[in-house]
Amino acid sequence: MQQLILLVLLNIISVVCFAQNYKTTGKIIINDKELNNLIDTATGIEIIAEGFNWPEGPLWLAADNKLIFSDVPENVIFEWTESQGIQIYLRTSGYTGDTQRGGEMGSNGLLLSPEGDLILCQHGDRRIARMKTSPTSPESKFETLAHKYEGKRLNSPNDAVYSKSEELYFTDPPYGLEEKMDDSAKELNFQGVFKISKNGTVQLLTNELECPNGIAFSPDYSKLYVANSDPNYAIWMVYDVKKDGTLENGKVFYDATDLAHKEKGLPDGMKVHMNGTVFATGPGGIFIFSGDGKILGRIKTGQETSNCAFNDDYSALYITADNYILRVRLKNEGQ
Repeated sequence: MQQLILLVLLNIISVVCFAQNYKTTGKIIINDKELNNLIDTATGIEIIAEGFNWPEGPLWLAADNKLIFSDVPENVIFEWTESQGIQIYLRTSGYTGDTQRGGEMGSNGLLLSPEGDLILCQHGDRRIARMKTSPTSPESKFETLAHKYEGKRLNSPNDAVYSKSEELYFTDPPYGLEEKMDDSAKELNFQGVFKISKNGTVQLLTNELECPNGIAFSPDYSKLYVANSDPNYAIWMVYDVKKDGTLENGKVFYDATDLAHKEKGLPDGMKVHMNGTVFATGPGGIFIFSGDGKILGRIKTGQETSNCAFNDDYSALYITADNYILRVRLKNEGQ
């Protein structure tokens, strides 16, 4: 039955994708004129695919010129190309158990390791996993990188990023548990930001955030940004990264709590442009910050927006928002 539903969904999505004159939605707001040198406002916010349940974790695969992204409740990763539109990239992306369950069980954040392997934040299996087969010919075969901290199972790893020293940092909110905070299977009494050392040791970096979510480094790896998806404290934090990879001097980068009560969405996924500009999903769409927290502009999708990703040459920003996959054209001259 699930395969039949996916096939029907795929047919519906394909109709949208093959219409190359994409519809647009929302609006782009420029607060700082310098942002005009980075964003192509003329094209607008393109809808390149739609009809998903809750898309997340967009990742550009430069070798194949394609975008992949999780549909978390469907336990599937889709792929998109300009020429072929939407296809299924990987079934059984985040939950490999035999017991039927619901909730946000699929993969969430996706990234490539320094060696080029696909790394998945798997909600249902409550682990960080590595694809055991090539990203170009995937199968549901995984190697566990982390699933416990001090003998207790992780909640549901959500997003991850590699440091300059190739250690993996990740956030661990409870969104993949069916009852979330109140789930009887929850073993940790906190939600943490962790790192996996090269020898596989899982180290807690901070447990001060109620709902740690998106995570990203500054281009020089000296700062770590972390989103907190708490409607009562909807903030982004920024930390100094010490030489040993631990964190210090944590402070609020931006507080969007007031907006969280007025617009759809919370601080969620984020990416940092190579010039240091921070693109962070939050209430109303995407906030565009300077490295010191000044709002340069906003991409107002009008949807609850989960995450974003650049392509390899920074000529486009891909956005997962509610049931949509969106694209904003960027100006990459001289980058």
